[in-house]
Amino acid sequence: QVRLVESGGGLVQPGGSLRLSCAASGSIFSSYAVGWYRQAPGKQRELVATITESGRTNYVDSVKGRFTISRDNVKNTVYLQMNSLKPEDTAVYYCWHTGYWGQGTQVTVSS
Repeated sequence: QVRLVESGGGLVQPGGSLRLSCAASGSIFSSYAVGWYRQAPGKQRELVATITESGRTNYVDSVKGRFTISRDNVKNTVYLQMNSLKPEDTAVYYCWHTGYWGQGTQVTVSS
């Protein structure tokens, strides 16, 4: 069974940065895409960024130029570098891989 464990969330001021990590186990990690999603209070979960097995990336328009998704297939880990954070980025961030979800990590952007 696939297990995904996110980390790296926290409280940051507007304009600050955070790096989220998602460590995967139980899958052939390098053979599949990985995605980061987020869910703000009262809103639906939305796709933030994806990275394919070949490293091709895609982002929702609201984070383009600020967020970067990357993967380390040796460590079975995917990262989300988040820069120039805004209050509207506040949400629980989830990792998705081969139909499985992590438990989520809270990101709060506030002064």
